[in-house]
This record gives sequence, C-alpha cells and structure tokens, in this order.
Amino acid sequence: MIKGFVALSALFAVAYDALYVGNAQIPLSGALVKTLPVALLALAGLWAGAPRAIIAGLALGGSGDFLLARPGEGAFLAGMAAFAAGHLAYAAGFGLRRPPLAVALPLVLLALSTEVWLAPHTGALLWPVRAYVLVICLMAAMALTRPEPLLRAGALFFVLSDLLLALALFRADGQTALWLSQALWPCYWLGQALILAAFLPAKPPLALPSGARKA
Repeated sequence: MIKGFVALSALFAVAYDALYVGNAQIPLSGALVKTLPVALLALAGLWAGAPRAIIAGLALGGSGDFLLARPGEGAFLAGMAAFAAGHLAYAAGFGLRRPPLAVALPLVLLALSTEVWLAPHTGALLWPVRAYVLVICLMAAMALTRPEPLLRAGALFFVLSDLLLALALFRADGQTALWLSQALWPCYWLGQALILAAFLPAKPPLALPSGARKA
C-alpha cells in the first residue's frame, strides 16, 4: 500500500508539471492535482507509522501547494505560512539542536545572500519572504545535523526547489521563468519524498484482519 501511495504521488507530480506549470491561471482541478503528490506522501507516512511531526510537515506542504495554486495575494501568503509551519514541524521532528559551524555557516551565508539578490525585488512581500528564508534555513540546518543521507539529500532538494521558485517569481520572466518552474517541481517532490523515506520504518506495521485479537 505504501508503494502504491508513493507511485500515485509521483504520477500526479508528473501530471502537474506537464499540464499546469506555467499556466497564468490554474483551475481548481489543477490546484487539486498539485495538492495530491504531497498529500499522498502524507498518507503513506500515516500508513507506515512515520513520526507525527513528519506527517504534519507533509500535510502542511500539501496545504501550501493548494493555496499557492489559488489566485490572490492572500492565498499566496497563506501558502507561505503553511510551508513555514511545515518547515517548523520538520525541524521539530528532526530534533532541535545547535548545528556545527560547517553546517550553520553555509546556510547563514545563503540567508544573507538573499538580501542582495532577492529581497530588493520582493516589494510588499519583503518581510514574509525574509521570515520564510530563516525558517527553511533552520529546517535545513536541523536536517544536516542528522546522519541519514536520505534526510540530508531531501532537505537540500527542498532548499533548491525554493531557490528556483524565488528566481522564477521575483527575478525571471518569460521562458526563463517557465524553465525554472518546470525544474523546481521535480526537486520539490523529490525533497519531500526523501524526507519521508528517511523516517519510514524498516518494516511498516500490518493492519490486523477484522475480528482478529491481539495475543
């Protein structure tokens, strides 16, 4: 069942990237298609018994996907807030601890660099964008303090997807923005999937048949 959820998730991710990325206005059906990839990953995590914080992070990511696909600045800000809450859930699930300098310094430099190439172009969204940058860097720092290669790779793919999104939204236009948008979606899905994979139990619990009694 878990493999089925993940396979459907990947299928809907490919469908969204092929059918809706680059559309000026995404219909409700497109928003639902965009929501399903990460929502299905959340269901896979729930079925497998993944930690609650990881399931919450995925569920909030799916909510953010839906909101970002809806029109209006209010929906955009709500989507950013959902993703920020998801990053905080992930950070809590990874375990809050002081990262070593080798981990913290590159992320601090990345966050500071956005003041040069991103912040001046965000207009009224300046402070929400700044807050989001800090939160995703916190999530990445907590992931990189852990030993799981899948988790570290997932967090880095997530950060890469948001960098591509920032460029597509605030710095690029036309065909370049389209290419960036098409590239970010596989990175985003892979990031979420790898984070989940890092927390899947080796042997997921099996549901008891109806009427069965515990020994």
